[in-house]
Amino acid sequence: MDSCSSDYPCPTKEDAIEAKAFIDLHNAARDQLADEERFECISMNGGCTISLPSAPAIGLNRILGLTDSEDLDEAYSWMRQRLGKRFLQVNTDAASDEVRRWIQSKGLITYGPGWAKLRRTTDAVSLPSAAAVKTRKVRPDEAQVFGAMMCAGFGFPESLTVLWAAIVGRDGWSCFYALDGDTPVGTGAMFASGSFAWLGGGTTVPSFRNRGAQKALIQARLQEGAKRGVSTFVVETEVPSAEKANISNANLAKLGFVHIYNRSNFIL
Repeated sequence: MDSCSSDYPCPTKEDAIEAKAFIDLHNAARDQLADEERFECISMNGGCTISLPSAPAIGLNRILGLTDSEDLDEAYSWMRQRLGKRFLQVNTDAASDEVRRWIQSKGLITYGPGWAKLRRTTDAVSLPSAAAVKTRKVRPDEAQVFGAMMCAGFGFPESLTVLWAAIVGRDGWSCFYALDGDTPVGTGAMFASGSFAWLGGGTTVPSFRNRGAQKALIQARLQEGAKRGVSTFVVETEVPSAEKANISNANLAKLGFVHIYNRSNFIL
């Protein structure tokens, strides 16, 4: 099933572009990863269900963007057959009573503080000027280096280098380095489709953190997206709290991103 209607509503556009990015990541990398990685993904009514058991990340092992209990049943049954940790992401504040009852019926419990969704439009304020930290696009011949940096930054095994390498130079994707001189010290990626773009893949090597690399990478992607006709950018961070500083969230807010909703992470 993959058609939206009044009976089967689509996810928000902000969730839909995120799901589309991960579906395309799967399409790019599935044939390059070893069979034993068991990288699988299905598209459902504008959302998706994705599984990569060796990736220690919620983003690659979750159900995202589903708003109907029948779709959730199908996705839940599929995901329960996968290995590793598995999650459901839902904006419970906006969920229907039916979906809330479905969550209760499965006895699902929340995990961690959840994710905050942030959005920025190109016309909200003027695009930021060039950052002090220089950036540039990743060249196709640097795909493996980019993939290795992403894996190191996110704590992924080296065997998943090809996962991120697969998006370098791919239609819809823009990949960037932050630089210390000529040396890459940070990464960032953007997936654009129509007027929406999703930002992800932001990492910085430990020795260069807190020196402006992330801001520079955000600026580079905003400017690239504006050139490509993007009007709305979306991104996710961990939900901020008084007990734990969230530098990523603060940097995004400084560059014009506005919080629009939170998603809870439920363990499956």
